[in-house]
Amino acid sequence: MSEETTAPKPSADAEPLVVEAVPVEQTEGAPAGEGARPPETITEPAKLLRIASMVRELLEETRQASLDEAGRTRLADVYHRAVGELGEVLSTDLQEELGDLAPPLQGVPSESEIRVAQAQLVGWLEGLFHGIQAAMFSQQAAARQQFEELRRRGLVSQNPQGPQSPAPPETPGVAPPSSGQYL
Repeated sequence: MSEETTAPKPSADAEPLVVEAVPVEQTEGAPAGEGARPPETITEPAKLLRIASMVRELLEETRQASLDEAGRTRLADVYHRAVGELGEVLSTDLQEELGDLAPPLQGVPSESEIRVAQAQLVGWLEGLFHGIQAAMFSQQAAARQQFEELRRRGLVSQNPQGPQSPAPPETPGVAPPSSGQYL
């Protein structure tokens, strides 16, 4: 199996949004070495959310209904298609993880097999969402730290209206700018 993946072709209107879960070590300015793992990426978050919502809803529906053989076959087809569609928007490492945790259903699965497979998939997707949230929080915290460090060092451009900015030199014959209140 080739490790090459082709990127989905974006529509003419917009480029796909790429969400990356970059480890904190890489956000702190450390260069990625040979042993560094590639970042986990999702090329189409909206598609991922739509599929996750559908799978969750199907899980709820299958809990409440008894399924005949045709219904189980149809659900197995939907499950396989959902896993395939998810694979299209995930990076290679996430595709492998999904393949390990959501193996294909064989033949006509029983109701319990379908429920377990769907619950595994929903659980994995929820874990993925939590991982994305944690990565975003971590990146925001790292960016905030970097900004505070720059501010502390005085490298951030000064606000001309701010208290730390020096007063502009007075020019004879020109009134200084007024900062009075308007009534």
